[in-house]
Amino acid sequence: MTATLAQSASTQVVSAEAFWQMAQSDKKVELVRGEVVQHMAPGGLHGGFSLGIGSLLRIFARSSGGYAGVEAGFVLERNPDVVRLPDVSFVCAEHIPDTGIPETFWNQAPDVAVEVISPSELADDIQEKVRLYLRAGTQQIWTVYPRQRIVVIHTADNLARTLQDTDTLLGFGVLEGFESPVSALFEL
Repeated sequence: MTATLAQSASTQVVSAEAFWQMAQSDKKVELVRGEVVQHMAPGGLHGGFSLGIGSLLRIFARSSGGYAGVEAGFVLERNPDVVRLPDVSFVCAEHIPDTGIPETFWNQAPDVAVEVISPSELADDIQEKVRLYLRAGTQQIWTVYPRQRIVVIHTADNLARTLQDTDTLLGFGVLEGFESPVSALFEL
């Protein structure tokens, strides 16, 4: 996914609901402060890593009553609206709305957002995403660096923990009971 954000021809502010109604694109599109931005579609390795991480979180979600998904939209801010699509997301059972898993965008932040970092992404863009998720209430943001085989776990207490592929990722907070070798995040 490229870090360069190509804005749409129109600078009209768009709501999350209007964004949902827009025609689908072959690119990954997000809504950032009311403006539609496009990213290159992820490549094969990126997709494979996202699926693997999503599978690990899905197993945990099934055992805990939570939700795990890939590229689901979350409304993180309103007026102007921000809709982000983390590569992988987790919502704990207590935060699933009474109406169930939404057919459209989630009207909340995910409890855990996972971003698989592509070589073309800029550090400033990654840090801006992390800050946005934290401001919206996300408890953990995993930035996964496949080339370096590390994962950085950013938490609501403004700490970041870096794990190597020889470490074990032990869940805490909303992921209490989750456990996986970090190396499993990089298996295809």
